Amino acid sequence: MKLYYAETLMPRKACAVARHLGSPVEFVRVDLQKGEQRTPEYAALNPNLKVPVLVHDGGSLWESNAIMCFLARAAGSDLWPADGDRQVEAMRWLCWDLMHFTRYTGELYFEHVIKADFGIGEPDPAAVEEALGYVRKYARILDDHLKGRRFLVGDGLTVADFAVAIALPYAARARIPLADYPEVARWHARLEELPAWREPFPAVDAAA
Repeated sequence: MKLYYAETLMPRKACAVARHLGSPVEFVRVDLQKGEQRTPEYAALNPNLKVPVLVHDGGSLWESNAIMCFLARAAGSDLWPADGDRQVEAMRWLCWDLMHFTRYTGELYFEHVIKADFGIGEPDPAAVEEALGYVRKYARILDDHLKGRRFLVGDGLTVADFAVAIALPYAARARIPLADYPEVARWHARLEELPAWREPFPAVDAAA
């Protein structure tokens, strides 16, 4: 299998899960600044021209959440729960995250991190203010849910944790007010204990 990635938010999930599981993948870096994601060869793998993409015997699979679930199932891992009730609960958090939490933490990440790293302008104050308001709204919901819990779904780590927390390693640079939500901060600190969460990208490891 080949996992095409770049050192950005959504690929981080797939890379972290692959490394956590020890999945037999070859990591292939896509240079976004050079436009490698817009080549005809890459478009054949993902017509959305985005990362990540997982190429396997059955073809190519895009969308980071789907890739996480595929890798977990291939490894026989409970990161994608086998139990029906927990699987539905994990799916609930994956959907909530895409529509709410990472939708807006990702906006802060784009305004403060991507714009700076790619040299594409200054943060838009109106966009930042709007995103921050929604981040605070949904962080309160997440903080309440995490009270008395080790992870999002029961006591075991799942793909939902990898998805919902994905912007939090960038909290300082993205100006995500993580410290205002102690349960979220505690939960993320537990994820930070995982080597694959701290260092998901092979290129980062090689440069370290």
